[in-house]
Amino acid sequence: MTAGPAVTMDKVTFGYGEVAFAFDICFEPGAITALMGASGSGKSTLLNLVAGFESPGAGRVVIGDRDVTALPPARRPVSMIFQENNLFAHLDVEKNVGLGRSPSLALSAADRAAVAQALARTGLDGKQKRLPRELSGGERQRVALARVLVRERPVLLLDEPFASLGPALRADMLALLADLQAERGMTVVFVTHHPDDARRLASRIAFLDQGRVAAHGEAGTFFSGGGPEAFRRYVGTRP
Repeated sequence: MTAGPAVTMDKVTFGYGEVAFAFDICFEPGAITALMGASGSGKSTLLNLVAGFESPGAGRVVIGDRDVTALPPARRPVSMIFQENNLFAHLDVEKNVGLGRSPSLALSAADRAAVAQALARTGLDGKQKRLPRELSGGERQRVALARVLVRERPVLLLDEPFASLGPALRADMLALLADLQAERGMTVVFVTHHPDDARRLASRIAFLDQGRVAAHGEAGTFFSGGGPEAFRRYVGTRP
């Protein structure tokens, strides 16, 4: 198994109105990094810059050894899952996943086999013909993960995808994500406001404060009291 590539934000700046962000960080290849920080600190903006949904005012976005700053989202080796999971209400599960292979749903036999395998791997076998409204919240997120699997991109970004789920469902989804990452070796960056989720899933933490990466490093160091005071205050462990 080949580990996913490093993702580097090389002196990236971005702003709108009076709000300014500056990101300078390298996300470790093949690692799961939890992106944490208060609302408005720039977590979603950082993901959007990596995915290509926003363009930096200055600096570079580098994935592996390739500068992708000028590339559109479709040409970047990146998949992204949002909180609302971005499923098409009029398409059944199988077709929603198939979009990961072909936006026109012109699927080859190999594509259909990949879709079937992804549905089975995410526990959705037998639900191929259901519409999103006929699924639970956890099942809809499984559809989004299955679509990631058929896309076969080495970088996965997640913007609080499990925030609306209850504790048990969220734990199930985190376990599934951990298993999929271990199998594929993807570089994963996920936004969360839940310290327990970061403890359970991440090997590294990147903490954002006032539009900048205030600190990043091993998750164990952060949660054992070695993180910056702003992080300890954020998670409620400051003495």
